[in-house]
Amino acid sequence: MTHSTPSNPVTHADWQALAEHLTVEAGLEARAYIDDTFVDAADGATFTTLNPATGETLAEVASCDAADAETAVSVARRAFESGAWSRSSPGERKAVLLRLADLMEAHKHELALLDSLDMGKPVSSAMGDMAGAIGCIRHHAESIDKLYGEIAPTGEESLGLVLREPLGVVASIVPWNFPLMMTAWKIGPALAAGNSVILKPSEKSPLSALRLAQLTREAGLPRGVFQVLPGFGHTVGKALALSMGVDCLAFTGSTGVGKQLMQYAGQSNLKKVFLECGGKSPNLVFADCKDLDRVAEHAAAAIFHNQGEVCIAGSRLLVENSIRERFVGKVLAAAERMQPGDPLDPASFMGAMVDQTQYQRVLDYIRQGVEEGATLRAGGQALDIEGAKGLFIGPTVFDGVTDTMAIGREEIFGPVLAVFGFDTEEEAVRLANDSDYGLAAGLWSQDIDRIMRVTRRLRSGQVFVNNWADMDQTVPFGGVKQSGNGRDKSHHSLEEYSDLKTVWMTLAT
Repeated sequence: MTHSTPSNPVTHADWQALAEHLTVEAGLEARAYIDDTFVDAADGATFTTLNPATGETLAEVASCDAADAETAVSVARRAFESGAWSRSSPGERKAVLLRLADLMEAHKHELALLDSLDMGKPVSSAMGDMAGAIGCIRHHAESIDKLYGEIAPTGEESLGLVLREPLGVVASIVPWNFPLMMTAWKIGPALAAGNSVILKPSEKSPLSALRLAQLTREAGLPRGVFQVLPGFGHTVGKALALSMGVDCLAFTGSTGVGKQLMQYAGQSNLKKVFLECGGKSPNLVFADCKDLDRVAEHAAAAIFHNQGEVCIAGSRLLVENSIRERFVGKVLAAAERMQPGDPLDPASFMGAMVDQTQYQRVLDYIRQGVEEGATLRAGGQALDIEGAKGLFIGPTVFDGVTDTMAIGREEIFGPVLAVFGFDTEEEAVRLANDSDYGLAAGLWSQDIDRIMRVTRRLRSGQVFVNNWADMDQTVPFGGVKQSGNGRDKSHHSLEEYSDLKTVWMTLAT
């Protein structure tokens, strides 16, 4: 980094100056990371990654395919069998991962900026993601030497031990909406448990993963333990899923792709598959809430944060009819304060949609919502942002939505809120559970009896009571139904990346 480039960017101009420095010519890496070396794809193929806020090319990135996957799996297996990482002590792995977290902390502005440029999110949001990613790596580093095995209850003539051992080679396929944070959620526990990890970042946001690879090498991860294969899901992603040498597949992304990956696991070696898939999360607001202004602010942020490109976005707002009109008015006022802007401006709440495909998908859903008879209360169109030539859509609110409308049932992955009304608690629970998904749910009420009743009845992997997504590394994250079967974060994710081994000893008597 040159002396003219701010090391601690604060203003819009600071971030713009730092962005000008992040180029391939200045050392930005866009090649695959295989066997501790940055290399071109085996066939030389590349794809273009764009800045969705400006349309400008960021880099030509190596586009890996089956040959690259085969090489990486072989390297990962060799690294695992060597024992340099897999059989190292928990304390040794802890030390390396803590060094990695420190390096991420030292380079947090650069890493956050890469995610902002690559997928359009505001830098302020990306900095929050970085805090989560660093915290995740540190949490699992600190956890690994504090988890004990088990001794089974036996008679004096036997000793039964239950040990946890790493799985082997883990392939992690991560999404584009929270590139580095989702990466940390996957690789943190997998590496801490002693596995070799192959990361396949989204082709829409690969740059921070490749920068992270440089940091893992600097942190001291043994050769071949961590590799990065940029490319497309239908090429290198499919190859990893079908590989007989991959022992576990960890995925965050759409439900449709998750189903394909489970099929590939069955067609190959029955590898473990942990999925965190789509969502259409309900946010229930009862009339007994004390501070409707606060609730409305949270309800708006629950859908408009990160441009609505969030798996747990509170995209279905269920409001008790006695306060519905008043409450929706407060949500509209909050939405007005959450308009998109230049992602490099720290004041921008929202940024650009990730690419033209997602941009058009959201606009198509908005048009369909109008055609289906929902009432458009705010937004609904593309926006032009001064000084930018990107893919911006403002906060959009539909009222009068029913459970037969596409905007009320299907995951849009954009800043589109669907408002439903209800009269009774029973109706609210029925509407909330009437979904293929079960990733998250919110509940706002001051009635503790109602809270206990409703939280137990909601079919969801996580329920937020009088908040939305206020959680940390100590609790698991994941869903039920077609939102998947895996759990990120907490000690439970470490369990997913290890196998149980029973050792039964017969003792001399």
